[in-house]
Amino acid sequence: MEVFLAVIIAILVTLGVVAVLKSIKKKQLVNSQSTILLDKIKKVCKFITVEGDFAEIYHYEDVKERFLKLLSSRKKALVVIHAKAHVGYDLSKIELQADVDKRKIMLKYFPQPEVLSIETNLNYYDKTEGYFNRFEATDLTGLHKEAKKHIEDKIPESGLIQAAQKEALETILLIETIVETIGWKLDYSALKIEEGKQNV
Repeated sequence: MEVFLAVIIAILVTLGVVAVLKSIKKKQLVNSQSTILLDKIKKVCKFITVEGDFAEIYHYEDVKERFLKLLSSRKKALVVIHAKAHVGYDLSKIELQADVDKRKIMLKYFPQPEVLSIETNLNYYDKTEGYFNRFEATDLTGLHKEAKKHIEDKIPESGLIQAAQKEALETILLIETIVETIGWKLDYSALKIEEGKQNV
């Protein structure tokens, strides 16, 4: 009888230990699952929602004076800038919090849209240079930077930022799809929308 009782106690203790180990392992799996999920979302990093094409004419002129301002030498160029601006969201700036027990990801902060990249292509027309004032490689590099800055200054009035703000919900739905792939839910009720744009 004592042997039988000892066997039953041993079986119960073994079952108890196995149940505890399984529970710990499951919790570790859920924690690791939430960490992987948050990393996966942040690895997307930049998400382009709007693309805009620009064509601008930019006039460049530089005058150098020599010999006590008796001689001046002018270089100038008419530059046609073709540019493509990408506006969207830097997903590395979002704030996410995982609720392991409820298998839920809370979206605490969603960034405003920003210019992610500008690709420029410059065509030079009517390029003339003076005898003492020639185009150098540094001039062309500087001209390229100025042209890019010129396009960057045009973006706010182009309406691209406002168009990207309208795509914010689409971006959040993309994150929700990523979250749902492993059976979790996305809660974005903490975000407030005021006057048609995300409140940060």
